[in-house]
Amino acid sequence: MRSTRAFALSKSVVPFAVCFTLVFAVFASTERVHFAPHFSVGETLRYRIESRTTSTGTTTTPIVNPEGGSKASQAIHLIVRLDVLDSHGLPPGAVNLRATYEKSAAESETDAFNPDATSLGDQYARLEGRSIEFTMEPGGQLSNVKGLEDIFSDRSAAEPVLSWLQGIPSGPALPQDGIAIGQKWKSERPLAGSPLSGVVWRTESTYLRNEPCPSSASVPASGESPAKGGELCAVILTRFTISRSGASNETPDDFRRNGLRTSGSWTGSGQSLDLISLATNLLVSSTQTSIQDMDYQITSASTGSAIRRKGHVESDSEIALLPPQK
Repeated sequence: MRSTRAFALSKSVVPFAVCFTLVFAVFASTERVHFAPHFSVGETLRYRIESRTTSTGTTTTPIVNPEGGSKASQAIHLIVRLDVLDSHGLPPGAVNLRATYEKSAAESETDAFNPDATSLGDQYARLEGRSIEFTMEPGGQLSNVKGLEDIFSDRSAAEPVLSWLQGIPSGPALPQDGIAIGQKWKSERPLAGSPLSGVVWRTESTYLRNEPCPSSASVPASGESPAKGGELCAVILTRFTISRSGASNETPDDFRRNGLRTSGSWTGSGQSLDLISLATNLLVSSTQTSIQDMDYQITSASTGSAIRRKGHVESDSEIALLPPQK
């Protein structure tokens, strides 16, 4: 039960960048635009990423812990340089990338002793100056990740570092015939890491308008002069909800295989606002806010002992394209 408890706590927060859009190619037309992941070999991009999460709640276990905490917060600060390496031998639309963490820092606070919290700052400090390489597939999935094993003890601890990259939407989730200003589109996918089956993440996105990009993006990443009259950005608003589909009370397979049964609820809501440059095809800025409420129980089928987690999570994050270095 000890390892299951650690799993439940570590997965109680959806990675902060699960909804972010990073880089798009925009093929202009008079009425519609098409969004698809696109990178130019040899290109270098730099992004600043800030994430803040506050969690409150209680965990009830068979053994009472009088020092158990009820509130925790963490903040993560990253500056990441992305170098586009090549696409040799890869499927059409896939590309190899290198991410170098030029700045990496984190702080955490809790009202009780938490070994994981005290090591968070050390883990992110070790990341500073290090690089990882990976392949980005046409649909936005990451594969062939190399370099993390020397920094983090396990992959789950490294997920927040990668999560902002994993937010690039896949092609099938977007309208295939392009998007016009005012158009809405929806998507749905399972919520990764939930101990409850049937929990889904539903989004509704709207192409609101075009507006001048922030001044920090006035110079394209390629170093070319901006278009006369300044760059325009497409403004995309995405609202999301988290809920259990239907009345499913079945336990996820990985829990069931370990002799565990789960039950309870998991809900949430939030929104993100993305500004994408129509001139450079890059995400200029993105902000996201979200709240989540969970109340679930994990029970051993053989002994009947149980762990119950009840909590509330508030998160906000920002990502911004930095001007090219001179």
